[in-house]
Amino acid sequence: MSGRPVTVELPVLPGPRLDLPHPDVAGTAAVAALIGDPVRAGILAILRDGPHCVCEMAAALDVRQNNLSNHLAKLREAGLVRASRHGIDARWVYYERDEAALADASRAISLVL
Repeated sequence: MSGRPVTVELPVLPGPRLDLPHPDVAGTAAVAALIGDPVRAGILAILRDGPHCVCEMAAALDVRQNNLSNHLAKLREAGLVRASRHGIDARWVYYERDEAALADASRAISLVL
């Protein structure tokens, strides 16, 4: 390597293109911000393997259960996860990913990137 900067030829345009449409990326940016939080990203990663309860995820992520519940509420409001009560002991709530919603979010983010 010579250490010299690489010069790249860019196309020369006749003038500025001031008629570009405004991209609608508000929803995409909101999803990216939502999953950009390390705890929420960790939740989604854990739930890849199937449903888990709050206590399991809190232990794995080393956060308090009430903190994890707040993050789960945001993911639930966005439709990325859903909750269901245990069939025998309704005190236990299990969370799982909504794969269709996550696929939509992934497509929206990939269109921006």
